[in-house]
Amino acid sequence: MNTGIYEINLNENNSLALIGSIAFFINEMLYVPLLDKLVLTSASNVLNSIEDFEMYSLDLQNSSLLTKLAENQAIEEDLQLSNDGKRILFLTLSLASSKSQMSNTQGRLYSIDLSNGELQHIGANISANIVGYACQSDENILILGQLGTQVQIYANQSSIHYLGWNGTYESLVTSKKKNFIAFVHSSFDKPMKVYIIDRIDELSVTQSITNHNELFTERNLPHGKVYSWKNRDDNQTIEGILYYLFDKLQSTNRPLLVLCHGGPYYASVNQMNYNGANCAPLAALHGWLVLEPNYRGSTGYGDVFLNEIRHQPLSPPGKDILFGIDSLIQDGIVDFQRLAIAGYSYGGFLTNCSTWGILDMPVLIENLFGGFPWNVPDLYQKESPIYKLGKVRTLTHNITGEMDVRVPPSQSHILERALYYRGVPVELLIFPRESHAFNQNPKHQNKVQRELQWLHKYL
Repeated sequence: MNTGIYEINLNENNSLALIGSIAFFINEMLYVPLLDKLVLTSASNVLNSIEDFEMYSLDLQNSSLLTKLAENQAIEEDLQLSNDGKRILFLTLSLASSKSQMSNTQGRLYSIDLSNGELQHIGANISANIVGYACQSDENILILGQLGTQVQIYANQSSIHYLGWNGTYESLVTSKKKNFIAFVHSSFDKPMKVYIIDRIDELSVTQSITNHNELFTERNLPHGKVYSWKNRDDNQTIEGILYYLFDKLQSTNRPLLVLCHGGPYYASVNQMNYNGANCAPLAALHGWLVLEPNYRGSTGYGDVFLNEIRHQPLSPPGKDILFGIDSLIQDGIVDFQRLAIAGYSYGGFLTNCSTWGILDMPVLIENLFGGFPWNVPDLYQKESPIYKLGKVRTLTHNITGEMDVRVPPSQSHILERALYYRGVPVELLIFPRESHAFNQNPKHQNKVQRELQWLHKYL
């Protein structure tokens, strides 16, 4: 599959001229005026090989000169040009293969010198998962880092974040001609607003320039708090987010809904997230205590924590979640007879599905299991819940997209058929024309309503 690169001449009636043809999909493209080059990142619809995701430079004076810029086992994204125009900055998500001794890492920030290929790790002393950045100058770079359940702003020279509000900073940008810094911030009890400051030390005293989400502060909406517990097998501290109505947390024997995030390299954080496909806020409004656990493999807790699911992708996170449920029961908050668990994408894998061979990310599955099914068949059988369906007695509500290739509907059909024959109540809901990420409204609302109906019916 070739991708054509065209130049549009705005002075000649928007005429098009083909300047190059590339033998891969292009994910991002950045022009470097000083060298008259394009920097490109390649992509693939199916994650068959990490080598399908690379970064290249294309000489516009000779479009046949395509040069690979970095040899790494990582996905490069968020390309930006340094102020001096000589270096490219980019974020990485590393995925080591079973053939390599490399480990997976959290998000990192690098720059590469286009003249000599020198690679520099920026913010190497920051232990947070780096999710974004903005350049004030070539020496001063502001970095968005997720540490635990907080996303804060760091300097590239320091491991300590700037003093700001608790919660999540995002969409960080800086102006080129002036010293303005703009960002979006939200937390459990504060909706998203846009802020602009002159100096980074004004983070905790600035006023917002938007107020479009003020309605959220005028409603009796669920509250959030960080909840921690121990995995008693290895004494590892695990934490997650609890959502609840303010007057409900002090009561006892509440019904519990556990929502497992996807990824697995992701985390639930302190932000106001009322995504239309997220049933956590509505479930909390209906009286449920909702737990979003940041199980083993989640970002923001260090590279060791991230890598503990390699070769055992379901067992450690599964126990992390179960010990969290036990902790809530022991605290007297949760009724052990009214428990529900749900997840989407990798969170669905944690709930009850098999993976190999029918999804679009085989390199990730090989990475997590330590090999292909013919290399480590015993591990696949041990970790895949499809081999344990004979033990399942839990009522199950299953939702999938008709066009999903990452977690194909065939898996949901297997689960539904197995539970049906075993006499376990099961409902399968397939959304037409939806892929992995549901993005066609008003189906989001219907999805959440059906989930709540299921919970009310059986619990």
